[in-house]
Parts: sequence; structure tokens; C-alpha cells
Amino acid sequence: MENLENIGELRKIVPDTSSIIENSVEKIIKELNYPEIIVPEAVIAELEYQANKERFTGINGLKHIENLQKLEENGEISLSFTGKRPNNYEISLSKTGEIDAMIRNVAKSELATLITSDKIQSLVAKAQGINVIYIPQDLKNHLKLKIHDFFDDDTMSVHLKENVVPMAKKGTPGNISLVKLSDEKLNYNYLQELVNEIIENSRHDYKSYIEMDMEGATVIQSREFRISIAKPPFSEGLEITAVRPVANVSIYEYELSDMLIEKLKNNSNGILVSGSPGAGKSTFAQALAEFYSNEMNKIVKTMESPRDLQVPDEITQYSPLEGSMEKTSDLLLLVRPDFTIYDELRKTDDFHIFADMRLAGVGMIGVVHATKPIDGIQRIASRVELGIIPSVVDTNIFIEDGEIKAVYETNLTVKVPSGMKEADLARPVIEIRDFKTKELKNEIYTYGEQTIVMDIDLLDSPDGLKKKSSLENIAEKEILKEVKKILPKSRIKVEFKSEDRIDVYIEEKYIPRFIGKGGKKIDKLENKLGISISVESITEENSNSASSNQDPLYLNVDETKKFLNLYFPNDSVGDSFEIYADDVYLFTATVGKNAMVRLRTNLELSDAILDALELNIPIVAKKI
Repeated sequence: MENLENIGELRKIVPDTSSIIENSVEKIIKELNYPEIIVPEAVIAELEYQANKERFTGINGLKHIENLQKLEENGEISLSFTGKRPNNYEISLSKTGEIDAMIRNVAKSELATLITSDKIQSLVAKAQGINVIYIPQDLKNHLKLKIHDFFDDDTMSVHLKENVVPMAKKGTPGNISLVKLSDEKLNYNYLQELVNEIIENSRHDYKSYIEMDMEGATVIQSREFRISIAKPPFSEGLEITAVRPVANVSIYEYELSDMLIEKLKNNSNGILVSGSPGAGKSTFAQALAEFYSNEMNKIVKTMESPRDLQVPDEITQYSPLEGSMEKTSDLLLLVRPDFTIYDELRKTDDFHIFADMRLAGVGMIGVVHATKPIDGIQRIASRVELGIIPSVVDTNIFIEDGEIKAVYETNLTVKVPSGMKEADLARPVIEIRDFKTKELKNEIYTYGEQTIVMDIDLLDSPDGLKKKSSLENIAEKEILKEVKKILPKSRIKVEFKSEDRIDVYIEEKYIPRFIGKGGKKIDKLENKLGISISVESITEENSNSASSNQDPLYLNVDETKKFLNLYFPNDSVGDSFEIYADDVYLFTATVGKNAMVRLRTNLELSDAILDALELNIPIVAKKI
């Protein structure tokens, strides 16, 4: 503390917002003889603003003001409130120093001593000739929080909500179960007590910090625990979710082959670690980080939001700089680490930043959600130029049930894609091969305006009979999707005549609508697919295997701030449908009065639909 040698002589004290929140005033009152505490109205306004935004700092600050009122009632202090009350605009400029300036003006006009726990406020006050006492925040050792009692060695996450029994996820990646921790429901007061303890600890433990503090939602990284707090109006009730990693393993525990270890040491600089939620991909990324840092003596950094990877102290963890991962990447390009862990790649900007850093020469390890080995590469292929993919991602490691299930490597070549025949169809093709067997698993190439990811295993049936070519598969899917958008009730048949021509059979009454005025609709579809389309009327003779009314509907989907909307034909209102991502079942729903099914965007189901759309996987509905 500063200027405390004559503290007993203090008579007038003006506390600022930081000193109220940190309870600094009460810490020195015992040393004073009936001091006069003058609280600026600007302090009350700022605390009230924070409290109205459901921010715990504001609520706790007002409680400390209430404690001062009790001290006055006991005759220990004199308490008064003075100064100009700021308007909403001035409060919104608090980060620029407007509120602090008002508080300093009160201290100056009252000839009082300013008490602050804000170092900058202290320095400015001194520069203006104001008597000031700076009382820094207490940095205490990490305390065992009450929420820790809900964890044991097997607990991955704890889920606490008012009027609900406490639940926890236990096990290891790939073997997780949700268990009930007690039969007694939790009440609001108990959860609020946990919240207050968590918030207070984050202000004093140097290894705990608030990642996000918004109206109704706070996220705190408390050492190895990531704690999310939600309350109204964001959620309908008070809820605490605490997550921590249960495994900290060495890369050698994954029983990697010598060949793969050698590749990681010398030939892998763009690595995707992919897998579904809870599969263990972040745990493997941590093992890679320690491998490069400790064994390979590389400089390793991380890019995380929030920062929850458990890595050695030698590895610096970065969050979005001023809310932007692009700014973080700009800084890292100046630091020039050997490897950077990016956890996790989700939005388009994330993939662009990953690619830019890799092309700038930084070794990159990206963590990405995927349900199949190819999904991670396909997601980046839809966002970056095709020819640079092997330079951005050379190795894809797929994790499932905590184990490495597949390792793919990428190479660029020029050839006729598998399933096509004519030499003039040759083009740049990204080959995805199994790292161990060198077997070709997938090809990525452009067809028209599309980026195609072809599964080689689908080209031939087990008995060796040739299936449809990749060109036919692509065109058929696109034709059916486009026709079903326009003609949801028509029977449809698609018949391939050659590599550059396709016949579409539909009911005669729908033909004009499909062709469009002056043939505009069909011309647009032909240009999109790069293939000639002939339209004929469907008859009993040519209707074998034609699509019926029970064929799946290809749905249009859009995303708003709060909802994901799936649109159906107007005559589907009240009907029940099974919803699929291509042929993967998602859920069953009844179409609402607006001919749509609506999902909240914060559901895992919504994430699955968005992930599918990013991979150009159609969302379809089958009537029950």
C-alpha cells in the first residue's frame, strides 16, 4: 500500500469503483478514527449498471456499499454520497476514463484522499496533484472451491442447475456416462453461494481469470477448470457447468508406429486432429504439444477461446487479442513459434487464419470437429483454394474413443478423377491416402463450381460390379435436389445417357415449371452441373424406379441469431418427418403452422446440421 505511514490522520476518503469492488475501504477503516467516507454518485451508477447487466462485480460492489451503511449505523464512520450522476452514454465510456475522471473531480473538490485499487487511476490522480492511496488487489493462493467437491478422479464435467439434482459426466473419452450425484435438488441460494465464491477467487488467484462476462453469462478459467455460469435472462434458471480434462497422456501412450513418429518429427507441419465431441482430440493435441515442446525442443504456443488446454508452463496460451483471433495470429507471426495449436477450428475465419499461418511457415496443429476421417479435410477444402491444401494440411489424425483410428496424408496430382473416363477431364486432384497402407481413400477436385470430395470405396461394390461413376453420383444428387425444390410432389426419374448428357423424367404437368420461361431454369441448372439435360414426360413404361411422393424432401435451411429454420412445402403443415443429413438420421419433427421446423442454435443438433451443410451434405426429410 502507498502513503499509509500517516493513515491515522486521514479524515476524508473518496473511494473509486475498484476499491469498492475489492473491499479496500473496509480494510483500512479499522486504522482510522471516525473517517468521513464520501462515495461519488458515479461509483453508484457504475455498480448499478453492472448489477443490472447481471455482472457479479456490480452485485458484490453494492453489497460492500451496504456494509458501509451498517458501519455508519454503528457509529464507526460518516457516510455520504455526492457528485454528478453520469448518464448512460458516459457510463458506456467508462473504459475510456470518463467515470474515473468524475471520481477524481469529487476527491479534488472535497479536498479528500482518493482510495483506489486501479494502478492507472492512482498514477493519473498523482499527476493531477490529488492525494491518493493505492491498495492493490490481494493475490492469494488458489483456494479449493466448493464446486471441486463434486469432482472425483473420473469426473469430466459437473452440471448444476436450480431445482435439478446435480449431474456429472464420468469416464474416459469414448466411454462417458451421465450419472446423478445426489437425489436432492439444488436451490438458487446454494448455487449463488458457489457463484460468488468462484467469482471472488477469480479476482485474487493469479492463475484464474474471467474469459467472458456478459449479461446473464460468465465464463471463468479457474486453473484446470473451465466454469460457465448462466442465469436469467440468458437462461431460464441459474446454472453452473464446470469442465476439466481427465487425462494428461504422453504421445507414446497412443502406441504410434515408428513410421508415424518419424513423420511427426520431420515431415508434418500442417496437422489436423479430428474427432467427435468427447472423443479425446484435445487430449491428443495436448500430448502433441508436449511432444514438440519437451522432446523436440520446439517453441510451441496455443490459440484458444477459452484457454482450457492443459499444457506445461513452457507453452504460452493465447486467447483472442481484443476479441480477434486474427490479431492473435498477427502477433504470433512476429513471435515465430515452431508450432501453434489452434483449438478449435470451426468458423470460416478460423480456417483462413490456420491456412495463412501455415503458408507463412509456422507449423500448425488444428483441432476440428469431425464424425469421419475425411470430414476435417473436407471442411478446410470448402474454405481455401484447392491447390494449397497439401501445403496447409499434410497429415490428418482421426481420434475416436480416445484412440487413433485413422491417419491420412494429402498429395496433389493432375489426373482424371476416379470414375471418369475421358482424358480431357484431367484436372488437379488432391489424393487422400491412408498413411500406413498408402491406399487411396478419397479424392478432392473441382467439378463446375463445386468442390467434390469423392469416397473411393463407393465406386465399386464388394462383388466387383461397377457402380455409378462419381460424375453420375454428383449429377443425380444435384438433379434430385434441384427438381425437388421446384416440384416437391412430382415423380422423378434420372437416366444417364453419356458422360455429358442426362435424361430427366417428370410428370407432364410440371414440365413447363421445371424448364422455366424461355428455358432459363433448365439453362441455369445445365450451366451449374456442366451437363446437358433432356426433359421428358414420365409414363408407366419409363417410370420404373422413379421417385414417388415418399422420396425425401431436400430442405432449405437458414440460421438466425437464435434459431435454425428448416423450410417445408406449404402443404406439409401438421405432417411428421424424419430428418436426415443425407442418410444419417438426426431427429423426428412435426411441421409447424409456418411450414417450418425451428431449432434453437445452441443445441448440439443444430451444430450437427450446420456442420453437415458446411460439408455440402444435404438435409433431407422423409415423411412418416
